[in-house]
Amino acid sequence: MGPIEPPAFVRLREADRPAWDAIVTARPRDTWTEADLMLAGQLARAYGDIAELEAYIDDNGLILGDQINPAATLLDKVSRRALAIARQLKIDTISVVGKSQDIHKPAALERNARQGIDDDDGLIPRALQ
Repeated sequence: MGPIEPPAFVRLREADRPAWDAIVTARPRDTWTEADLMLAGQLARAYGDIAELEAYIDDNGLILGDQINPAATLLDKVSRRALAIARQLKIDTISVVGKSQDIHKPAALERNARQGIDDDDGLIPRALQ
């Protein structure tokens, strides 16, 4: 079972689809309402817009002549909107992972587990080479 498909009333561009998939898999499938999916569509489009604006700024520079590139101002506004929508959908870092002071223990556990994968104590069968 893949990511939730966008409802017919949610208009996504092809470039928005990777963001849509990431957004709707950030929460359990059964927690999404139609209203949430509308916001998820807006967020996916915002992420698509952010990517386009970043590419434009990369190509044309942050400064045009003696002025800030207007795309930079727009990028800031779209980024703020995306952050607000992510918070509303409860897919921001604090909602998904927890507060920063609570992240250290799981991060340490994961780091230790990853290090343990490389330790060959002979207990886990491995393919002969």
